[in-house]
Amino acid sequence: MRKLLTFSVNLMTMLLVSALFGMSPLFGVGAAVFGSAMPSLPGGAAGMAIQKEIWANTIVENMFADNTFLSKAFNASEWVNGKKVHVPNAGTPPGVVKNRKNFPAQVNDRTDIDLEFEIDEYTTDPVRIPHADKVELSYNKRESVLKNTKSKLRDEVATDVLYKWMPTASARQVSTTGADTPAHLPEATGNRKALKKKDISALQAKFNIDDVPTDNRYILLDAVMYQQLVDDMTDSQANNFLAQADLEKGIVGKLYTFNIMMRSKVLRLASGGSLKKWDADGATGDIAAGLAWHTDSVAVALGDAEVFENEKDPTWYGDILSALVRMGGSKKRSDGKGLFLIKQG
Repeated sequence: MRKLLTFSVNLMTMLLVSALFGMSPLFGVGAAVFGSAMPSLPGGAAGMAIQKEIWANTIVENMFADNTFLSKAFNASEWVNGKKVHVPNAGTPPGVVKNRKNFPAQVNDRTDIDLEFEIDEYTTDPVRIPHADKVELSYNKRESVLKNTKSKLRDEVATDVLYKWMPTASARQVSTTGADTPAHLPEATGNRKALKKKDISALQAKFNIDDVPTDNRYILLDAVMYQQLVDDMTDSQANNFLAQADLEKGIVGKLYTFNIMMRSKVLRLASGGSLKKWDADGATGDIAAGLAWHTDSVAVALGDAEVFENEKDPTWYGDILSALVRMGGSKKRSDGKGLFLIKQG
């Protein structure tokens, strides 16, 4: 019955088409017979099925390092809009005499020390968002570009802060002493000494000798050095270490008075121990390093990210976005106390 109904509809349709275009009625009858003989497809469609492409309304964003450590320093951000920040350091304190016999006492001047650091300006490359991307894509590309721009800017600034804090004096550098383990930096080869608990214990002793307060001590390690430290612990030690974590503040554990923090990468040194920025080419002798500090031993001045927008640009036929941030950082103490570099042995 269904096939008969289908044939009748096809016959009437094709006879009408034949009449409109001045063709023979026999063409209409033949076309109706052919159309009715076609096999049915799922959903009642004839011919090939139409496949849909589905676009999610969100985009998988880029990942960036944890930069929580920036808040664990003396905050000089109120002066970020200046060219240079001065951090006065008190000079030598006066001497003390027991049961003084000689008068008048000798009068001395105190010479204070002025530490200073400049404010740098960091800018991103402009990004174009074509008009078509704004109307055709299922996700908000403009919002994604803004989010990634700010995150990338903060990531680069945070990495640069670490080099501004890094102590260069050999007396302020300690080496790891664990077992040989393969080098983990890009292009680095050979073995390096793993980080052990006793290395952190030795740092605690150095901080104690310098009379550095026991609160607000921090250590920032890269992901591999952090794992080496955890692997050096017994199960009970690791449980106690992790129980003192405060992830909202970026603290992944506490050991020997230090709040331990972790970042994908921290510092890189050349084979001789000199500073080596991350944008330089890797080498076989590169050394990874972490940083130990007290909040009163380092300073950072960080401004808010300024976003520059040119919407509906008539020459680029879209929106142009970029961002800028001002930042400065430095060691805060002239004597270097409360600050150590932890480099691979």
